[in-house]
Amino acid sequence: MNTDELVVKLTEDGSFTFFSPEFQENFHSHSGAKQEAEQKFVLPCGLEQLAQQKNSLQILDICYGLGYNSAAALATIWKVNPHIQIQLIALELEPRVCQKARASQLLELWEPPIPQLLATLAVNQEVKESHLQAKLFWGDGRVTIKQVIGLNFQADAIFLDPFSPPKCPQLWTVEFLSLVAICLKPTGILATYSCAAAVRVALQLAGLTVGASKSVGRRSPGTVANKTGADLPPLSLQEREHLQTRAAIPYRDPMLKDSPEIILRRRQNSQLASLLEPTKAWKKRWCK
Repeated sequence: MNTDELVVKLTEDGSFTFFSPEFQENFHSHSGAKQEAEQKFVLPCGLEQLAQQKNSLQILDICYGLGYNSAAALATIWKVNPHIQIQLIALELEPRVCQKARASQLLELWEPPIPQLLATLAVNQEVKESHLQAKLFWGDGRVTIKQVIGLNFQADAIFLDPFSPPKCPQLWTVEFLSLVAICLKPTGILATYSCAAAVRVALQLAGLTVGASKSVGRRSPGTVANKTGADLPPLSLQEREHLQTRAAIPYRDPMLKDSPEIILRRRQNSQLASLLEPTKAWKKRWCK
């Protein structure tokens, strides 16, 4: 990816994001990039409450991108407990995205020392400070998640923030999310902006219980998941029925190396052969 192709876009809350020509999507919701980081990821993971209870927190940021989710997490946690120790691991495919965000000073939305710390992370892939130990792994998340597992890293919060499933199906598969689930503490929470039925079923097949997070800037909610099912906002009847339709057939990548085209075609073939209720029938019943 040539970073000159990344187009800076102003979002409705006054913060900026990038548009990716490769994926034909913005990195964040048009309603607000900063708002999305805070309300789709940090808030559902309960980081403010955890910071009041703990002396250390572990965070896994999947698809680090511009660094907004990590920045929002650091700001929230340190506001409550400035002495807490944070371990952060971030995964990102393309180094030049967060480097351009740094060069464009997009992280200046947050107060020091957060922009400086994350600028160091973008350049050195590592930060070693008294209150922040951070690592940034470049490359395909299907490969780098195995490095995280190799470190025996256990997260209090996981931010799952790839491009949408139709654009980046390889990071929404049962097989990938099963590896992600290994990195979640028994008491940890995973948050994502997606409410796609295929994503929620994949999380369930990965051993997690799912709930709905509040909608932010759009009608649809996000998703939260944990290993126990405790304290999760329940899915509505409409959402539960959605998980019984063909839309809920998950993405599969058995060897964790297939192209997006193969993954999409495999799911499409499974949907065509399925005896589950057609998604159109569900929509007709609920979306009047």
